Amino acid sequence: MLPENYVERVYAGFLGMNIGIRLGAPLEPNEWSYEKIQEIHGDIRGYVKDYKTFSADDDANGPVYFIRALIDDARGRELTPQDVARAWLNYSREGIGMFWWGGDQISTEHTAYLNLKKGIPAPKSGSAEVNGIIMAEQIGGQIFIDTWGLLFPDNIQKAADYAEIAASVSHDKNGLYGARFMAACISRAFSAESMDDIIEAGLSVIPKDSTYYAVVKAVIDFYQEHPEEEDFRKCRQYLENEWGYDKYTGVCHIIPNAGVCALALMYGKGDLARTVEIATMCSWDTDCNAGNVGTIAGVFAGLDAIPGHYRKPINDMIATSSVSGYLNVLDIPTFCKELAVLGYQVNGLEAPQRLVESIRNGEVYLDFTLPGSTHGFKTNNAFKTLLTPCNDLGIEERRGSLSVLFDRFIEGDSSKIFYKPFYRREDFNDEKYKPTFAPSAYSGQKVSAKVYMDKWQGGADVYLTPYVRNSYTKSDVKLDSITLNHQQWLDIEFVIPETDGALIDEVGFIVESPSPADNRSFGKFYIGEFRIFGNADYSIDFAKQAMEFKCVTPFAHHRGEWTLENGFMKAAAGEEDTSSFTGNYYGRDLELDISFQPVSGKSHGVILRAIGTERYYWAGFDGDNQVSLIENNFGFKRLKTISYEWNHEAIYNVKAISKGTAVQIEINGERVLDFDGLGNEYGMAGFGLLEKGETTVRSFHVKEMNK
Repeated sequence: MLPENYVERVYAGFLGMNIGIRLGAPLEPNEWSYEKIQEIHGDIRGYVKDYKTFSADDDANGPVYFIRALIDDARGRELTPQDVARAWLNYSREGIGMFWWGGDQISTEHTAYLNLKKGIPAPKSGSAEVNGIIMAEQIGGQIFIDTWGLLFPDNIQKAADYAEIAASVSHDKNGLYGARFMAACISRAFSAESMDDIIEAGLSVIPKDSTYYAVVKAVIDFYQEHPEEEDFRKCRQYLENEWGYDKYTGVCHIIPNAGVCALALMYGKGDLARTVEIATMCSWDTDCNAGNVGTIAGVFAGLDAIPGHYRKPINDMIATSSVSGYLNVLDIPTFCKELAVLGYQVNGLEAPQRLVESIRNGEVYLDFTLPGSTHGFKTNNAFKTLLTPCNDLGIEERRGSLSVLFDRFIEGDSSKIFYKPFYRREDFNDEKYKPTFAPSAYSGQKVSAKVYMDKWQGGADVYLTPYVRNSYTKSDVKLDSITLNHQQWLDIEFVIPETDGALIDEVGFIVESPSPADNRSFGKFYIGEFRIFGNADYSIDFAKQAMEFKCVTPFAHHRGEWTLENGFMKAAAGEEDTSSFTGNYYGRDLELDISFQPVSGKSHGVILRAIGTERYYWAGFDGDNQVSLIENNFGFKRLKTISYEWNHEAIYNVKAISKGTAVQIEINGERVLDFDGLGNEYGMAGFGLLEKGETTVRSFHVKEMNK
C-alpha cells in the first residue's frame, strides 16, 4: 500500500527540491566560495535572488525527463539502463538546454551523451572503465534521481535499484552509491520518524567499505559530538580539511558534496527551510545539494511545513529545457499527479479514479485540489487583487480553489487574473539552460472556468472579461464580459480568438466593477476549475517571431542552424541531420500545412507525431525527384517512397494529414502518398533536414481534428 497522502507528499518533495535548487543556484562556485557566501549573505533565511521566472537547471530537468523511460519504453517490465539512455537522447537537444554546461571530458553528462551517440550503450557509457574514475564519480550520479525515490515510497531497495540503473547511464562507483543513498533517503522519508532513520536507510543500500559510506558516517560522528545547529560551520570546516575538493578532484566530485548533504540533513533536524539554507551556506555544489536535501526534507516534513516565503515565489511553475516546448511549461501540481499515477503503476496498484481523471494529457486542466496549489496564476495588479490558495471551498465535494480578493474596486479600476501558456525571454532574468516554449493555448481552443463569488459590499456588479494577450503586439484581445452572481457557481466558457500568426502568452479574465466611491466593491471570487482544451487551429507568422534562447519562437531546434530572415525561418543542416519541433506534445489527429523552398540539398520535410528528437515521422523530398515517408526510431527507416519531380527554385506547400494510424501527404494540393501504420499515437509537429542542405520555411499552419 502507498501512503494515504501519497500525492501530497510527492508534491511536498518536489516543491522542496525546487526550493533548494532555486535557493542554491545563484551561489554556485567558482565565484561563490564558502567564505564569500558567509561574508555577503551571512545567515541565509530566504532566497538570495528574486527571479521573474526561474529557469530550471539540470537538477530539475533530469528528474523530470529521465523517468519518462518508464512511459516510453519500460512499460510492464523492469527498467534497464538503456531505457534511461534513450530518454537522455530523446528529450535533450544536442549541445543546448537540459544538462549542457561543461563540455566533453569536463561535464560527465556531456561525455556520457557523446558516448551514447557513438553507440556505446548504457551502463558502459557512464563507466569508470570508459570515462575514468574521476569523471565517473562526479556529483551528477545523485542529482537526477529524486523522482525515483518519490515513485517508491517506503521501498528503499527498489528506489535505490532504479536510481542506480538511471545513474549508470553517466556515472559509476561512488557516483552510483550517491544515487542509491539519495533515492533510499527519499523513499524512507515517507514514513520515517527522524532524520537518523532516513540517513540509516540511505546507508543500508550502499557498500559499507565505500568512500561514500565513510564520508556520511564521518559527518554523523561529528554531529553526535557537536549537535547544536550553529556547529554546522565547524562540521563544514571538518569536511574542508578531511574531504575537500583538493582531495576529490574534477569539477564537482560527489564525495565532498555527499558530506554537505549529510551535514545539512543532520543539522537541519527535519526542518525544510533550515536544511536547504545550511546546504546552501556550505557552498560547493549549492543547487545540487540543496535540491537533493530539499526533496528529502520536503517529503519528511510535508506541505504544511513549507514556509510561504519559499513556496510563494515558485508559484507552482518551473521552466524546463527539453525538446518539447509544450512540456517545458511545467505545472508542478499536474506533474506531481502524473508522477503519483506512475508510482501506483510501478508498484502494481490501481490509482484512485479521481486522481487518474485529473490528468488530461493534451489540455490544461487545473483543479486546485492539492493543498496550497496556485497552478501558476498571476495578477498584473497586486494592489487591487490578491491571489491566495483556498483549501476550504471547491466544486461539489472537492476541496480546493484559487481565491481572488478584489479590494474596493471603483469605476476605472481593473485587474488581470491570468494563466501563462507561453513564456518569452523577457520573462526571465538570465539565459541559463536555454528553455524553449510552445504554447498550451491556441486560437480555436476553448477556455472554461468555474467561478464562485462572495461579495461583501459594493454598489455595482462585478464583471469578468475573458481575454488573451497577443505576445507580438502585447495587446489584450477581449471577449464579452460576464456578470458574477453572489454566492453562486458560474460556468464560464469562451473560444480563443484568432491572433493572426502571433502567439498567446496570457489567458484569463479582467476584473472590473464600476462602483461609486462611497460604496466600493469588496469581496472574493474563487476559481474552482480552469481548462484550456479542444481543437487548435493556428498559424505561425515568422514575421511576428523572434530569436530567443538561440531558437526561433515557438520552436526547439536540435542541431543545425535556424534563423529568421526576411520574415521566414531558415534552416541549415551541416554534416548531421537537423530538426525543429513545436506544438502540443500530445497532439494526435491534425493537418500540418507547411510552405517552404528547398534551397539546397536533397532532404527537406515536415515532421509529425514527434515524441522527441529520436522518435518521429518525417515526410518530404528525399533525394532526386522522390518523396518519402520515413520513421525515426533511434535510426531512420524508409516506410514508403514514390517518384515526384521537384527542384530548388520552386516553393512547395506540403500538407501532412494524420488520423489514427494513417497519414496522407499532399504537395501543392495533389495527394502523393498514403500510409497506414503509424506507431506513435501522438506527438509534436515540425520540420527537418536529414542531410546537408538549406530550406526556407515560409508558412506553418496546424489544424487539430482529434478532440
